[in-house]
Amino acid sequence: MIDLRHAVSRTATVARNVTDEQLSASTPAEEMDVARLIHHLLGLTVAFRDAAGKIEGPTTATAPEPVDAPLPDEWRTLLHEQLDDLAAAWEDPAAWDGMTMVGGVELPAHVCGLVALDEVLLHGWDLARATDQDYQVSEEEAESIVPIVTPEDDDPQGRERAGVFGPVKPVPADAPLFDRVLAMAGRDPQWRASR
Repeated sequence: MIDLRHAVSRTATVARNVTDEQLSASTPAEEMDVARLIHHLLGLTVAFRDAAGKIEGPTTATAPEPVDAPLPDEWRTLLHEQLDDLAAAWEDPAAWDGMTMVGGVELPAHVCGLVALDEVLLHGWDLARATDQDYQVSEEEAESIVPIVTPEDDDPQGRERAGVFGPVKPVPADAPLFDRVLAMAGRDPQWRASR
């Protein structure tokens, strides 16, 4: 069982500091500007909260789709609340047992919990980079999601993971662990927002 509290708190802080002027900025997540990334976070927080509760329905049985609609007026407060609810749902030991569903995919609940952490960490970093904010992930958090981002043995460069992660990016072998996690997830750890 993993505690998601630090990850959700960090990501909520980054989101709270996003200005309206930054909503159209590009992000390290391909094909997502900041507003679309926030919509994605709003959706995934509900989906993974419900997956923790083994709820099968519209929030867990359908794959996420890009959303181009305007953000809700109080999206910062809403996202903060939903991130808190996500962490609380995965604090229940029963959330990590058995099978569950998210994005229309059935998977072991303990794997789903790690995917939830992965989503919060990677997209929190995406949002922080896009808006020029600090984002420090602990070694324990980074280590927890290594199995999620590591490509399969028969696809070591991750070229067949379209829709999940991009191809693996090159980084030095002695790069910090979270930089290596980002690279395995198809992100450039040195990505910077264009000015």
